[in-house]
Amino acid sequence: MANHKSALKRERQNDKRRLRNRTHKVRMRTFIKKFREAETAGDVTAARAQLAIAVKLIDQTQSRGVIHRNAASRLVGRLTKAFNKLEAGGAAAA
Repeated sequence: MANHKSALKRERQNDKRRLRNRTHKVRMRTFIKKFREAETAGDVTAARAQLAIAVKLIDQTQSRGVIHRNAASRLVGRLTKAFNKLEAGGAAAA
């Protein structure tokens, strides 16, 4: 437990930021999961819509400093790769 006035304030700030960061991270993860569900179901149109939302949220989360830019780039790349694979598989089946 902090004893100095400045350390107590720093603790309050860290708690506030941790909670704010957690909400952004959870929201981002939720939309990534929604994309994965659409991908698993094989629904290309739903996956396309969820991918757009997920990428936007990943970029927002990165710009707020919650996740590192390389981590954001890696996530976007993996989701896009999965979508392209789904789309190519759907085109081959049609």
